[in-house]
Amino acid sequence: MGARPRPVGALRRMLLTPQLHHVGLAHLGHPGRDSPSARHLERIPEAVVCGFEWGIEVRDPGEVERRLEAVAPDLRGFAFEGVAMAYTIRDALPFGGRDRTRDLMLGPAVPHTFLSYIGIGFAMSRLPRPLWRDILPDLEGNPYHPTMSWLAVDGYGFDLAYFDAQRWIDQRRTPEPYPWEGAPDYFPRAFDQGVGRALWFVHGARHDGVAAAVGRFARQRRADLWSGVGLAAVFAGGAAPEELRELLERAGEDAPHVFQGAVFAAKARVFSGHVPEHTETAVRALTGLDSAAAATLADEQRVEPGGGGTEPAYERWRAGVRHRFS
Repeated sequence: MGARPRPVGALRRMLLTPQLHHVGLAHLGHPGRDSPSARHLERIPEAVVCGFEWGIEVRDPGEVERRLEAVAPDLRGFAFEGVAMAYTIRDALPFGGRDRTRDLMLGPAVPHTFLSYIGIGFAMSRLPRPLWRDILPDLEGNPYHPTMSWLAVDGYGFDLAYFDAQRWIDQRRTPEPYPWEGAPDYFPRAFDQGVGRALWFVHGARHDGVAAAVGRFARQRRADLWSGVGLAAVFAGGAAPEELRELLERAGEDAPHVFQGAVFAAKARVFSGHVPEHTETAVRALTGLDSAAAATLADEQRVEPGGGGTEPAYERWRAGVRHRFS
């Protein structure tokens, strides 16, 4: 028998997360709801919701870990996203305790470090900004911390755009800057990568709809949006190779940003220990590399925190990958 959910956990779940059928493209009215890839993509937010429910309701972390191990390998990282989201909220709330997120990300979630940061971003969209100050756990010993913590801001952008497309996609609003890692000016750029990932889902992985949506944003925002599109196309899948090659052509001068997002997605999949077939197919179409080679390229361009410069190490890493595009 598994751990019984607590009434307070059930209340938190009811107040903070949508039901499974509420995360579908049709329920949200997204244009990609009739796409052949819609059901494939919907399984991803459903996995996040399941992970969130376990993280909110179940007292024993060991029981949560056992449930995560039962999730299909290609979806397991998304379930970890949901657990990270839940633990972040529990750590932030009064009398919620502390260190659940830290223990998760230094423990069973290490292979899913990148997606766990995104889960923190999902929590950010449900917490008032004053609680963000201590939201990032101390992950000393994790080689990707704090450089890749900008994926939390990406997750924040994705969550807002996916669940409120009218405001963040149709009206193309911009977020108020926040001094994440001491770089408030970079906050909207990391946010836009998340919006770009959301566009892939909102349009059901249809390359023409995605490209048209990116084109409606202000010119200075498109590069980061394209980075998010490339990341989602490789990590989530849903498009055929010929469609992805056309997508890359539609990106025009921003094609290096699609390349960079694709390389980062391949790196995240390789680091997780499982590379699904759709990731292998997509990364080859967008980069000409297989997943292992793309991950190696990412490793070669990796930038450590500090080292001077006005931009975060995360952006300098992204720029290094873009410079390898041809």
